[in-house]
Amino acid sequence: MILSMLAMTIYLEMNPGPWRPVNDGVMGGVSSGRMLESEGKLRFEGQLSLENNGGFASVRRQVDQDLSKTTAVRLELRGDGRTYQFRLRQDSGFDGVAWRAEFPTSGEWQTVELSFDQFIPVFRGRRVLQAGPVVPAKIRQAGFMLADKTPGAFALEIRSIGFLDSANP
Repeated sequence: MILSMLAMTIYLEMNPGPWRPVNDGVMGGVSSGRMLESEGKLRFEGQLSLENNGGFASVRRQVDQDLSKTTAVRLELRGDGRTYQFRLRQDSGFDGVAWRAEFPTSGEWQTVELSFDQFIPVFRGRRVLQAGPVVPAKIRQAGFMLADKTPGAFALEIRSIGFLDSANP
């Protein structure tokens, strides 16, 4: 979804320090994922494994900015042809409901814009419709996840992560 007349963008800092891996090892799996810095960009990379009922790798970080006036996220990235998720959480906890939006990658640099109304609330991969929509003022975490049921190496390069405000054209 393309948003027009954007008034402001709030960017997340592009350094790997605040990013934390949360992989399927928390449930017995053996997948790995991490966030690194590579040539001035972030790189979410690892190995997805389906062994031991695994199948996901993710990274997330705390968000301290006031996102109350934002309506979408814009990602500048290059993937490896796999479909990734961008995830939001409305608390600072480890476990609980997350809001996810999926996006395919092509191997080329691309700009992906995800309106908050595209995000689906989930808990451990299952929809939680009673959780309601994303409430921008409550966003406390953001992250990436790969859970496409395809084992093997993966890599997603990220140039920027921006939260878009279209309330004041």
